[in-house]
Amino acid sequence: MTGSLDRTLVFSWLMILGLGIVMVASASVAISSTLLIKHGIYLGLALGAFCGALVTPLEWWRQGHRLALVASLALCTAVLIPGVGVEVNGARRWIGLGAFSVQAAEVCKLLLLVYLAGYLARFHDDLADRPVALLRPLAMLALPATLLLAQPDFGTVVVIMTVAIGLLFVAGARLRHFLLLVVLGGAALAALAVLQPYRMQRLVSFLNPWEYAFSSGYQLTQALIAFGRGEIFGLGLGEGIQKLFYLPEAHNDFIFAVIAEELGLVGALVVIALFALLVVRILRVARGALDAGDRFGGYLVYGIGLLLGIQALVNFGVNTGVLPTKGLTLPFVSYGGNSLIVCCTMIGLVLRLQLEHSERG
Repeated sequence: MTGSLDRTLVFSWLMILGLGIVMVASASVAISSTLLIKHGIYLGLALGAFCGALVTPLEWWRQGHRLALVASLALCTAVLIPGVGVEVNGARRWIGLGAFSVQAAEVCKLLLLVYLAGYLARFHDDLADRPVALLRPLAMLALPATLLLAQPDFGTVVVIMTVAIGLLFVAGARLRHFLLLVVLGGAALAALAVLQPYRMQRLVSFLNPWEYAFSSGYQLTQALIAFGRGEIFGLGLGEGIQKLFYLPEAHNDFIFAVIAEELGLVGALVVIALFALLVVRILRVARGALDAGDRFGGYLVYGIGLLLGIQALVNFGVNTGVLPTKGLTLPFVSYGGNSLIVCCTMIGLVLRLQLEHSERG
């Protein structure tokens, strides 16, 4: 079985996972020693989810793609119900299950990808000639997107809608329809950002973070200081100081800044290269599936590649001040059980697709 897998894909994935363990250990040293233990437990669960996805036929996912949309709506609704959803820092994004909490948005990313892949496999021939075939899935995605915004979770909505529009283009949408969707989607997201005061404040501080260095721009300025301190080769693993209560969420959303401070520009570029390699190999698997006539598997894996790539790019952009601050983790690297489990499940689906096609060949 291992001979049929893309070894370069597996290598890059394992390297990123290993980096995540090391950097979570370093970034959380001043917070709590139990975070690394929890991360190890989450990693064990994530590898179990990976194995589950690897042995589950993709046909099972294809047959249940409509249920995936229903399940995503149920999760997004449940998290907003008082007593079910858990509120942290003004956001209601988690469903408490005792010692473990389910983050609805992370699970919904995978479920909505499954729904989109199933839809595009069924209506592939209509996409080029019937604009309604493009609008229908976006209208369906608008339902969970609205619920996600109510949590609020603007970053996840941006990622999901961007991936959806990209998948529609890959599936055969005409260029003029695609550009129209990009313009309309961009306008809608811009309006959502402007209409909410706290999002508008983030945009203002993003344009000149040093003017708001002790208020809304604090997180970004501390991240930029970490990049400056790291210079070319970094201060050395474990030697960074920004993680010592200067940089909020150093073990989570801003772990890339910790990498840059301790491993320098060289380390940051290596991380970017590993993600680029991983995404390119995933897209290669997806292209092979579409060439073989497997539309569901091809679109699903294309979506996975786009999602992982876009989320990593957004995280890199937020950490470096290229994009406004968003609460998005760096896949496989940031601390957090839900993200790690869902992302490893996605890799399991990618390799499952490759195994199924190698068995047919």
